[in-house]
Amino acid sequence: MNLETSGHAGNHVRTLLILGASGDLTGRLLLPGLARLIGSGRAPGIKLAGAGGPGYSQEQWQLRVNTICEEAKKNATPSGATELGLIADDTHFAELDVTKPGELANLVSRLDGPVAIYFALPPAVSQKACEVLEPGELPETTLLVMEKPFGSDQRSAQELNRTLIRLVPEENIHRVDHFLGKGTVFNILGLRFANRLLEPLFTAEHVEKIEIFYDEELALEERAGYYDKAGALRDMIQSHLLQILGLLTMNAPATLGERDVRDHLGSVLRATALAGTPENSTRRARYTAGTSLGRAVPDYASEKGVDATLQTETLAEVTLNINNSRWAGVPFILRAGKALGKARKEAIITFRPVSHLPTGFKGSDAPTTLRIGFGPDTLELDLDVNGPGDLYTLDAVTMVAELNSPDLLPYGEVLLGVISGDPTLSVRGDTAEECWRIVDPILAAWAKNAVPLDEYSAGSNGPTAWETSGAKKK
Repeated sequence: MNLETSGHAGNHVRTLLILGASGDLTGRLLLPGLARLIGSGRAPGIKLAGAGGPGYSQEQWQLRVNTICEEAKKNATPSGATELGLIADDTHFAELDVTKPGELANLVSRLDGPVAIYFALPPAVSQKACEVLEPGELPETTLLVMEKPFGSDQRSAQELNRTLIRLVPEENIHRVDHFLGKGTVFNILGLRFANRLLEPLFTAEHVEKIEIFYDEELALEERAGYYDKAGALRDMIQSHLLQILGLLTMNAPATLGERDVRDHLGSVLRATALAGTPENSTRRARYTAGTSLGRAVPDYASEKGVDATLQTETLAEVTLNINNSRWAGVPFILRAGKALGKARKEAIITFRPVSHLPTGFKGSDAPTTLRIGFGPDTLELDLDVNGPGDLYTLDAVTMVAELNSPDLLPYGEVLLGVISGDPTLSVRGDTAEECWRIVDPILAAWAKNAVPLDEYSAGSNGPTAWETSGAKKK
């Protein structure tokens, strides 16, 4: 997005400060994403600083940054390679306790501003760090970048929003969702709103159902510290998949400016609710021992760090309705899970049957479906046509296209928005609260065991009784 038209030209970030510099998120995702971004030449002049608790040093931080920047130089532009060298030579680490009053604000005051503070920390620590900050302690140009989950329910999200808004304006708060890279978002918006063939058909009159799947082959992968307290509903559906739902169903914004896009996204999510009761509109399950990606996977309850009494789900499915004139009566099925037999990351729009099929046609009269794949971004359109040989027999064909893929890593796309001061792809405060409103009744019912915890073997497609577990891609 052009900074001169986005309304954030004066808020260009000079220094990125990463809190949690020694953490896994920083080393595995943040720094590689930043290095690829810098190497592309799209973040000139940015400075990098890290901060963390005791037990980590300037030397360790320098080595981590140098190693990642050297790797990124292999595919960098000449100017980007120069920038990578500069950032590696001039990065600094500070030891501090972010929950101690005054320490974080003091560090920010010593950095070249505007500063973007990236909270690569556990949610509870991030919240405490913001609570000890006082209004006016941070320069008004400071950006606060918060990882998901943003709160643990609607009430905590509201409290966190109130805390943050005391410190900086809403447009300076970036609640990041790396799942929603700029390429994915604009691929969906372009597909929907730039094609006369599709835009009028995205209504209840023509669409029978929409499904959004995010089945992963990976199991817990030693992430029990976070995942066992979150589960599939909080980890994927509450944040990522509801945002995808919003993009697929929102009305066309007047412009691609952040206000227009986020206003329309918020509007459709405010109209979204559970299709029935948690008992008849949601399902949950947990994997048992099996094989995934060629490796033996233990029963989830036996995984290191798991508290079996929490009854954490590793597979969740919810059916929602959007209560407005465009989508009334259409079921929206969202499903996400781990340790499944086949990765399936796509949205499937199933269109209603034709009103009349002329008598005489034979063969399969399959519904027309549009599939949008995520990572890599693809497009598939399933149609019925006359089969070979017998012209009276219908047969299914699939038209396939690859959508444009960004050259940046997901966190690079996130950081580009942060550094340029463009919050278009960050989750606005009211939208974050709405997503929790949608899932809070489900969480309450599950906590009371009102919905049974089904089981499935690791490496399977999920519980055999679930219709979505038997869904096959044509």
